[in-house]
Amino acid sequence: MGETVGSVDRHTWDDVIDETTRQLYRAYDRPRQVGTRPVVLAIDLYNLAFDGGPREVSELMMTHPSSCGRHAWDAVAPISSLLAIARARSIPIVYTTNEAPRAGERSAPTLRQGPAPTPRDYEIRSEFAPQPRDLVIRKQRASAFFGTALVTHLISASANTVIVCGETTSGCVRASVVDAYSNGFGVVVAEECCFDRSQISHKVNLFDMHHKYADVMHLDEIGRQLSALPRVS
Repeated sequence: MGETVGSVDRHTWDDVIDETTRQLYRAYDRPRQVGTRPVVLAIDLYNLAFDGGPREVSELMMTHPSSCGRHAWDAVAPISSLLAIARARSIPIVYTTNEAPRAGERSAPTLRQGPAPTPRDYEIRSEFAPQPRDLVIRKQRASAFFGTALVTHLISASANTVIVCGETTSGCVRASVVDAYSNGFGVVVAEECCFDRSQISHKVNLFDMHHKYADVMHLDEIGRQLSALPRVS
């Protein structure tokens, strides 16, 4: 059985969501389970989010305004574990990263202001380096689905579920989760494998996605359910 919602659950949002709000969301209670044909969707694990090292985001705002600081670095080990589990089970992995805008272009995933990114900024970090069988999709907007061929690739892989990790929880992760759900896929969000600059945005968006569009599950539970699936050929 998958995870269930209710008092037995423990999640990162527990300290910011009051009981009144929890009651408002009771209509969304349901079992939580990984689908039978999953694909891992690793969103924007590029250098820019990790620049400046594992420091508080507030310390990095002036020098590395796009960094997620220690929140990004705390997710390195869990994300690496998720990718290793997927590869061990021959589960497809799709990475997304942004396209660096050319001179004069205004295309960007969000309206965030800051220095113009370089191609190096949008390279996937070496800890998560894509392997030959993996797919890398470049996007110009927040969602991994908007203006890309991701749906075609998922259909080709006979996928019925996407397991989402990456950043930011309130931005590109959420946009991709909503579009995955809107395109008819089951969605699992690996809780320890997502991060954001703001912890309040991270926690509230995980809570909301967990009820409306996705199953937010802990990495160990995802691993147990994936290990029970037949190995993909």
